[in-house]
Amino acid sequence: MGTVVNYERHGQIGVIRINNPPVNALSHAVRSGIVDALATAAADDSSAVVLCCEGRTFIAGADITEFGKPPQAPSLPDLLHVLDHHPKLTVAAIHGTALGGGFEVALTCNYRIALASGKVGLPEVKLGLLPGAGGTQRTPRLAGLPAAVELITSGNPINAQRAMALQLVDKVAEDNLLDAAIAYSVALVEQSAPQRQASALTLSVSTEDTDLIASMRAKLLKKTRGERAPQRILDCLLAAADSPFETGLKREREEFMACLEDPQSAALRHMFFAERAAGKIDSLPKDTKALDIASVGIIGAGTMGGGIAMCFAQAGIAVTLVDMTDEAVKGGLEKIAKNYAISVKKGRLTVAQTDAILANITTSSSFDDLANVDMVIEAVFENLEVKKEVFGKLDVICKPGAVLASNTSYQSIDAIAAATSRPESVLGMHFFSPANVMKLLEVVKGASSSDIVIATAMAVGKKIGKVSVLSGMCYGFIGNRMLRHYGREAALCLIEGGTPAQIDSAMESWGMAMGPLAVSDLAGLDIGYKAREQLTAEQKGDPASYMVADRLVEAGRLGQKSGAGYYQYDPETRQRQEDPAVMAIVAEARRELGITPRRFEDEEIINRLTLALANEGAKLLQEGIAQRASDIDVVYCYGYGFPRFKGGPMHTVESMGLDKAVSLLNEFHDQLNPEHWQVAPLLTKLVANGGQLADSHRD
Repeated sequence: MGTVVNYERHGQIGVIRINNPPVNALSHAVRSGIVDALATAAADDSSAVVLCCEGRTFIAGADITEFGKPPQAPSLPDLLHVLDHHPKLTVAAIHGTALGGGFEVALTCNYRIALASGKVGLPEVKLGLLPGAGGTQRTPRLAGLPAAVELITSGNPINAQRAMALQLVDKVAEDNLLDAAIAYSVALVEQSAPQRQASALTLSVSTEDTDLIASMRAKLLKKTRGERAPQRILDCLLAAADSPFETGLKREREEFMACLEDPQSAALRHMFFAERAAGKIDSLPKDTKALDIASVGIIGAGTMGGGIAMCFAQAGIAVTLVDMTDEAVKGGLEKIAKNYAISVKKGRLTVAQTDAILANITTSSSFDDLANVDMVIEAVFENLEVKKEVFGKLDVICKPGAVLASNTSYQSIDAIAAATSRPESVLGMHFFSPANVMKLLEVVKGASSSDIVIATAMAVGKKIGKVSVLSGMCYGFIGNRMLRHYGREAALCLIEGGTPAQIDSAMESWGMAMGPLAVSDLAGLDIGYKAREQLTAEQKGDPASYMVADRLVEAGRLGQKSGAGYYQYDPETRQRQEDPAVMAIVAEARRELGITPRRFEDEEIINRLTLALANEGAKLLQEGIAQRASDIDVVYCYGYGFPRFKGGPMHTVESMGLDKAVSLLNEFHDQLNPEHWQVAPLLTKLVANGGQLADSHRD
């Protein structure tokens, strides 16, 4: 046995201890060690065997680094076959999180005891996979089909108490887990408890259960927009209902291998690692320590400022919410309270919890009340001069060392910092609306932003539950700079011959949460219109890319908020429908610009929009605005509705093949407006050298 697994005796009970930090993943060494320990226990005179883990958690899943590599025996199914047929009674002692393959190990034991703080789950669906070692077969046999459907298709863990109610855990211990597990094992032996095998249980399925599978299939198709793993999970659960255990196990393994080889799973696994890599700043000295942020001031009590306040208050950080008038901050606080009331009504929070959160928020109409806060986040109107004025005031009022952040979505952090005498304390913290829901936080480093301030913003983002990505300074940062090109191509596809419904349908069928024109309607067409009013004709670019949007605004069609934009909206349901008046505006713009409409295929729409994103992303990477290609993917998947099962725009183009992508980009350069399709030099270089975007890091 290796040192990661040890076997010892505690009286009549054998104890298998796993010690493979940090999360006791089921590596080859762990699997081999458990098999060897089980053999030892089978040969000695122990009465029962307890399987437990050192460190902070029970086995938290498979070793994901082994995916895609040649399998090494014993595989997890091999191990569980040995465990399932072990001659001694087996008990899993669970603490921390028993997830994925770890929970499958526990399910294969005869009995399970968990600490009250423990959690269990089968999260494989979040990686485009399904439980591949009996999870889809044992879970419904223990908990019933409805509970298994919810647990496995959601991928969300449940606490020990809920697991016991579902008969997935047999006993809950308050503390001293190993002692409790040994005592429980002794009691089971004394009671002559059977070696209960989940694999031997019969799963009875009602008509209601069958109907549930059918309804969940339809629901998941709509919710996941084309993800295949949830559907395969349902197939496996049906096999558990219709087939003997071994037959169901074989079906599960077949479906697991299909998932493993599916590009969707490769994309989701890419995102798993990308999210974790995003929090690492390559240029930051390892000894950089983040400041302790115990209090935050937020300027602006509107939708964005209120959402940001909720993020901090929920994390237990004291918030001072400031606006120009008492009425404004009162209205902002009322909106926050209304949001929490909805959460209570839906059962997501209790009244006591919301009261505790709201107690963290105080309001003021005076900047003076920000004198002693550790961090200030400005969320006022998107106007550079207004923001510079705000930061000039903060420079005078705030204590030395306070972090001064702007929530601007595209303005210059350097220009804002120049309004203060401490530019090293200034940076961007770009939240996405609604801020209390959207997980992305773009942390924008200005020319003078200090390492400590950057480290602090990244740490704060993690504390409030955000996925933080570092961006260098450019107009629009990572996300919005790329979005301009995506939006441009959507507008051009429309004026060149497409319709709003065709363009949005193409992108939504491909996997986007919303099509680009529907998103514009949701955000408000007047926002872009007002921004363009401040630009010169040269800065605006090709009139074909904005003429229709401008004409819609001038016709009073601002989007959903006015009831009409690219679509007409039902005043009650907000359901969108095509409107002939829009196509009349489009036709007039075509005549003015001398554009003859042509037929569009969905493939061209998808390629133009996704390649426009990736091409600009490659430029950002080459310029050093983004640290790594995967950071760009994180920005788009968490902030812009890009489907995670596509892996983000950079992973998408990498999966397509960079040579094919560059070939298409060159075709667009030759056939469309060449100014829009200047191929990123980085892409050309990588194709010439046989390189990959994943290997391109910011210096």
